[in-house]
Amino acid sequence: MMKINVAIIGGGLAGLNTARLLQAARINFLLFEARATFGGRIQTVNEKGQPHADGFDLGPSWFWPRMQPAIANLVAELDLPTFAQNDDGDVVFERMSREAPKRYPGLTQEPEAFRLVGGSAALVRAIAGSLPEGRLRCGAEVTGMRLTEDGVELFVRLADGQEERVQARRVIAALPPRILDATVGFEPPLAPATVQLWNETSTWMAPHAKFFAIYDRAFWREAGFSGTAQSMVGPLAEIHDATTSSGRAALFGFVGMGAEQRKAAGERSLTEACIQQFARLFGEQAAHPRATLYKDWAADPLTATSADWFSTGHPHAPEGGWVTGPWKERLTLAGSEVSPIEAGYLAGAVEASAAAVADLIQKFATNKD
Repeated sequence: MMKINVAIIGGGLAGLNTARLLQAARINFLLFEARATFGGRIQTVNEKGQPHADGFDLGPSWFWPRMQPAIANLVAELDLPTFAQNDDGDVVFERMSREAPKRYPGLTQEPEAFRLVGGSAALVRAIAGSLPEGRLRCGAEVTGMRLTEDGVELFVRLADGQEERVQARRVIAALPPRILDATVGFEPPLAPATVQLWNETSTWMAPHAKFFAIYDRAFWREAGFSGTAQSMVGPLAEIHDATTSSGRAALFGFVGMGAEQRKAAGERSLTEACIQQFARLFGEQAAHPRATLYKDWAADPLTATSADWFSTGHPHAPEGGWVTGPWKERLTLAGSEVSPIEAGYLAGAVEASAAAVADLIQKFATNKD
């Protein structure tokens, strides 16, 4: 059985940043990611839905450097180029189906939102590429954990169906609390208060769906539109310009329907309705995209549980900590949802992972196991 200091569960931004910080502190680790690729909810794809270095963000896309120093500092440290979210031009508001959409002069957004050149996955590529390849494992799902005298025994199911066991002094779980509870068995069982807390903590993005329409050029900009729109008609409730830094033109919106409604409607019907809406808002050219993308996060089993089908806003950090009972000294949560000030955002993943590693380094330094 392999023995390590730290096992990291989850290979999204929080897990990868945890690994980066442990590597800098010269603490040996293994990172386990159940998906076939790293990134978690960070997924940047081309118009065919395949991972791409100059694509569209199906998950988080923006960050606000003026109010989120943790992510701004990480982006600067990794020397990643950024560009401002386009807000130059008029905005559109659609209030009722029997009333034509209204066009209004746009306003400069403060604080200004930025995007990464190459999409949010540029963060994933940069961090993963800086870490020892043998320390990162995709297609490796942690299915169980058992407390032992000197740490935690992890049970891992590999992509080929094989299973392995790993012994770690400590575990950092960098994934949403609900998903951790739903996918990992604990021996001894978690304290009831911990289970309740985790299941009351909503997973950011999990209730939502995003739709993209990709075009040959950003014709709405030529017509004086910013690409921003709000609608009470739908199916999209909030719409923005998703054009990449290289000029790959696209519009995207958040579907303003619940997960059950989306499932009942079906992707094909929603796609047709979204294209029709873009045409209502931005003109006939919007009715002819070259491709479309649709991502329903509520249907992603590694992102959402049935409890996430209903949006409940941002989670809040508990006063008593995220883990109580027998697991308190061996397990630390580090996903974006546990950040005390930026829960759910890219910045939250950076904040939470940095806090988890700082706490672990202090405990290792004092030999407090």
